[in-house]
Amino acid sequence: MEPGNVGSQSALQSRLVKLFEPLIVFSLAAMLVIVFGNVVLRYVFNSGISICEELSRMLFVWMTFIGAVVAVAEGTHLGMDSVIQRLPRKGVIICAIVSDLMIVACTMLVAHGAWQQTIVNMDNVAPVSQVPLGFVHASVLVASVAIILITSGRFWRVVTGRAGEHDLIQVRDSEDPAATQSEAVTK
Repeated sequence: MEPGNVGSQSALQSRLVKLFEPLIVFSLAAMLVIVFGNVVLRYVFNSGISICEELSRMLFVWMTFIGAVVAVAEGTHLGMDSVIQRLPRKGVIICAIVSDLMIVACTMLVAHGAWQQTIVNMDNVAPVSQVPLGFVHASVLVASVAIILITSGRFWRVVTGRAGEHDLIQVRDSEDPAATQSEAVTK
């Protein structure tokens, strides 16, 4: 995380990032060990552990959605800010409010669908590991709820006038020279 973004993060965002980053590292390390170990077993000993493919796939899904939460919290998700940078502060605030409302609305739809899929698939199990497939869909639910919380917190800071630069312009083109000029104007 960039040092300039720390001050504008809420306590919830900081806690989620501190909780989720080690989970991402653990998932990546576990996938590496599982897949590499299975490859060695297959090519050296002509055997393998069949559960490895399912477990690594499930870990990858969880890692992806948890990574999305961290990306939202840190403002490192994909985006384009070239129009926002050229707006006056009031226009930036309006765009931030509209953007946050749209993100919360869409993510609520995703959370609703993820909840339904989680419930429906708790009775279905993976063929080898026998892990309920609802566990995989729960990753989407966890990520959706976390993104809703993060975005709602940012929305609240914007509408109450406590928004920092990071809250208003959520994504930056790091190589854009106009970004430094826009930061000076919006402060």
